[in-house]
Amino acid sequence: MASAQVDEREVEFSAIRAQGAGGQNVNKVSSAVHLRFDIPASSLPEGVKERLLALRDSRITQEGVLVLKAQQHRSQEMNRTDALARLQELVDSVAVAPRVRRATKPTYGSKQRRLEGKSQRSAIKLQRGPLRD
Repeated sequence: MASAQVDEREVEFSAIRAQGAGGQNVNKVSSAVHLRFDIPASSLPEGVKERLLALRDSRITQEGVLVLKAQQHRSQEMNRTDALARLQELVDSVAVAPRVRRATKPTYGSKQRRLEGKSQRSAIKLQRGPLRD
């Protein structure tokens, strides 16, 4: 199955000033990028949308808009590319549905090993008690 591709036309970018060190350049140039991606309104498959919205991620708002901030690089274009790559990485992480776990019974051998371990532990603990005649 091919991974769900993010359509760049559904992504909204806005340039902002970066934080942190960088000298005078930080104060003059809006090189950081805010990426906004409306998950419910996107063209992603329904299953991928549901799994994205189910993520407990502080970057996803109540309305289902994912907001990423990229300010790693000095150029706005590189930050834009970085933000898009991070968005695609997040979508790829939920693209494949998790396998459903089917409940199974423990095997006879595993039950025996468990009980054997419990009785060995019990014997060790019995030796810690007061001496008996």
